[in-house]
Amino acid sequence: MDYRLELVAVPVTDVDRAIAFYTEKVGFILDHDHTVSDDLRFVQLTPPGSACSIALGKGIVDSEPGSLAGVQLVVEDIEAARAELAGRGVEVSDVSTGPGGAFVFFADPDGNRWSVQDPRPA
Repeated sequence: MDYRLELVAVPVTDVDRAIAFYTEKVGFILDHDHTVSDDLRFVQLTPPGSACSIALGKGIVDSEPGSLAGVQLVVEDIEAARAELAGRGVEVSDVSTGPGGAFVFFADPDGNRWSVQDPRPA
């Protein structure tokens, strides 16, 4: 039995602001934006090259906006990833290295926290 992680819900307060952040600043691809009813809007975005997407919207998740932490993107070049994010206007940390590779960190406008890892040894 295969279990594929394909969707992670991200709790946000302002759906349109979140779409702009994730597409314009982080570079995710907007796959779907469907308003089903006054209580349900489903938005799906996918990082380039990823098999897993994020979902945000209205009525998607009951979690407090900004409560997501620990979601990790993996890249092959942490310096290039940091430069791209910073160049798009994302407030991204300096590169830090450790036994798990090299990392940078950023948060979306609601405070949902992300890490970006280059797992290659420093």
